Amino acid sequence: MAAKLVDLLKTARPRQWVKNLTLYAALVFTGNIYSNQVWVSDFWVVTEAVVAFTVVASAIYYLNDVVDIKADQAHPFKKRRPIASGRISRKTAMILFGIGSVLGLEWAYKLSPLYFVVVFGYWTLQVLYSVWLKNVEVVDVFVIALGFFLRVFAGAIVINAHLSIWFLLCVISTSLFLAVGKRRAELAILAEQATAVLHRKVMGKYSTDILDAYLSMFATAAFLSWALYTFNFYEQLSQLATPIPLVLISRTLTINKWLMATIPVVLFGIMRYIRIIYDGSRAESPERVILKDIPLLLSVLVWGTIVVIVLYWGPR
Repeated sequence: MAAKLVDLLKTARPRQWVKNLTLYAALVFTGNIYSNQVWVSDFWVVTEAVVAFTVVASAIYYLNDVVDIKADQAHPFKKRRPIASGRISRKTAMILFGIGSVLGLEWAYKLSPLYFVVVFGYWTLQVLYSVWLKNVEVVDVFVIALGFFLRVFAGAIVINAHLSIWFLLCVISTSLFLAVGKRRAELAILAEQATAVLHRKVMGKYSTDILDAYLSMFATAAFLSWALYTFNFYEQLSQLATPIPLVLISRTLTINKWLMATIPVVLFGIMRYIRIIYDGSRAESPERVILKDIPLLLSVLVWGTIVVIVLYWGPR
């Protein structure tokens, strides 16, 4: 029984739940997370939204693994998944897909009808991806990226927050960068094109040169959009930040561009991730990379620390 429960949990992909924490992005970047009003309302609303989104996203994996049984069996690692290996039946998986979808979507509707629309859009997109879109060249990458973007967007919708257009562009670019990196790593793992096609039909339409070009394009876009966001952040920063002792030392230190300090960290993170992609299997799952690669994890933590310091304790 215990082994069965472990298999059910594995199929729900708890490692993927890390991605759902991006729903907090809008709350953090509004600069109001410490406000009493936020703590009694917005913070807990977003937390509920994360849980509801997680239920919906987890339900999708049961459908995905049922559709992908044959493809997963041709993969060196995925063939050990509970559904692909036969430890969980298709009927059980489809029942859990239905129950999880209904519960998660109903919860989303109770939080906000508009939030429900975004989550339902995500659910629809992922169902279409599982049964069809994953086999359409380029579209498959956009669907993966859109999944990242909708998480951030949903977090803003549920608390009616405004997000900078540059920030949204950075989210889109980074999402595409991660999605292409996932495909590039899959191609590296499966090595021979014939084996890649057995695992995923769309892989026969990609080449390493094409994916390398996409990777360079979206890495550049992610860096530049974040840099431009930090350059244009001063209008929000001047309203949100609190003076610190640096102000008393020199007026030079009161510039409203402190978020630019994150740019070298972002560059390091992008360069490190590209390095990992060319190592092969480790980059097939972005959330696994972030959790297990110490240099990359440290860069994310340093980036987050600087962002919080600038937003909430920086000079104005």
